[in-house]
Amino acid sequence: MKYENPVILSDYSDPDVIRVGGDFYMVASSFNYVPGVPVLHSKNLVEWELVNYVLKRLPFEKFNAVRHGEGAWAPCIRYRGGRFYCLIPFPDEGIYVSETDDIYGEWSAPRPLLRGKGYEDPCPVWVDGKCLVVFAFCRSRAGFNSKLAVFETDEELLKEAGDYKIIYSEPDISPEIEGPKVYNHGGYYYILAAAGGVKSGWQVALRSESIYGPYKTKIVLTQGDTDVNGPHQGALVDLDDFGEKWAFMHFQDRGAYGRVVHLQPARWENGWIALGEGGYDGLAGHPAAGGEYPAGFVTGKRIEPSDEFENGISPVWQNPANPEEGWYEIKRGLKLNCVYYGRQPLADLPQMLLQKVQYKNFAVSAKCKLSLKEDGDETGLVIFGKKYAYICVVRRDGQNFLELREGEIGGDADRTLARSQPYSEDGIIFKISAKYEDLNKLSYKVTFGKVAFTHKFYASPGVWTGARIGVYARSDRLSKGFATFKNFKVTCTDGRLNR
Repeated sequence: MKYENPVILSDYSDPDVIRVGGDFYMVASSFNYVPGVPVLHSKNLVEWELVNYVLKRLPFEKFNAVRHGEGAWAPCIRYRGGRFYCLIPFPDEGIYVSETDDIYGEWSAPRPLLRGKGYEDPCPVWVDGKCLVVFAFCRSRAGFNSKLAVFETDEELLKEAGDYKIIYSEPDISPEIEGPKVYNHGGYYYILAAAGGVKSGWQVALRSESIYGPYKTKIVLTQGDTDVNGPHQGALVDLDDFGEKWAFMHFQDRGAYGRVVHLQPARWENGWIALGEGGYDGLAGHPAAGGEYPAGFVTGKRIEPSDEFENGISPVWQNPANPEEGWYEIKRGLKLNCVYYGRQPLADLPQMLLQKVQYKNFAVSAKCKLSLKEDGDETGLVIFGKKYAYICVVRRDGQNFLELREGEIGGDADRTLARSQPYSEDGIIFKISAKYEDLNKLSYKVTFGKVAFTHKFYASPGVWTGARIGVYARSDRLSKGFATFKNFKVTCTDGRLNR
């Protein structure tokens, strides 16, 4: 059975992957979105489903408001002694750990391992009854990057570290090195890491007999003549209990589509890991367009973006801040209450429900029953990124109007581009269609139910994320108004456009 890259055409940035028996588990960055740190499951590394989150809430009060690009960065997952450990860096607070013995169940409240600003991308390795955690640095917080460091904790990751030691600093060979993943293999410590930046970098392998170095460096994966820019950080995963078969998963930045996930072949050759296609005789490999399923069997599993809102909401939905009771409930659909929020720009609205883009070309249809009560009540459908557009129904002077607006994160008040005559119907179907134009460009066309005006909008990535789509309700005063979304249907149109 053949697969094509990317295996996940969706924004799962900084993936880390492990195998436990015949199951593969992945975690990824979630930044300020809640629930945080998604957990995905696969039987074959190709077909993935979203099964859980590590964090129900972000563990700091500041995330009760929208903090774009902050939050949970580049987590790492490991399995040891019957327990799953997830190390999560918060760029302004430090490196924390959460654990569970049931990956589908509750995770523990995160506890600190190393407090401070600018620490990112932790990865543990267990040695002689202790745990050593390798990590990188974020220049915007630490004031420097291009270095790797290690700190020590106990075997159960209960002891908080007070200090760390720099183990690698070769900015000429590995500028902006980040995303280190450490492995023990064949008597050596290997660190796989990304260097050179997200959009134009490469993969390096470091090798040493000691975790503290010194390390030899080898470039193992570059873009070559492919269109896979980066290729950026990811994870090496074994495919059997004998260490004979391996694979590598990493992300590629695709602008508004986000940081999509690729699967590469991997093999050990002359004491070094070789990734992707080529890479013989000591040369760097380049990303493969696809290949044979490396493990397991075809399952048909996928991440489903549509939602009928029957027994709750799908796990694909996230808020851009910690949720509060009263924002929504499931009552003959998804009932979004027109919660008071005083600021005008939608960019800072915490109660938006947003999901990642899942397809290259797609259409969205969202059926909504309107129960707007007070002037200032509104509900709508949004295409969200650093720049965003949304279509909404807003109540003014005792009547409903349809409006089309645009705005941007950090900008002034959102701009109204179009407004309809009074809208008297008690329901509406919001629609958008999305079309791929080039590697980083995603165009949307938005349509109001039966009203014949449309608008084309080029989606923008968010802060460290891809563009998102979603729904919201709000009011500029206290109100008992609400909107009930009966469904949210996302249809892949790749085949239709190809024909």
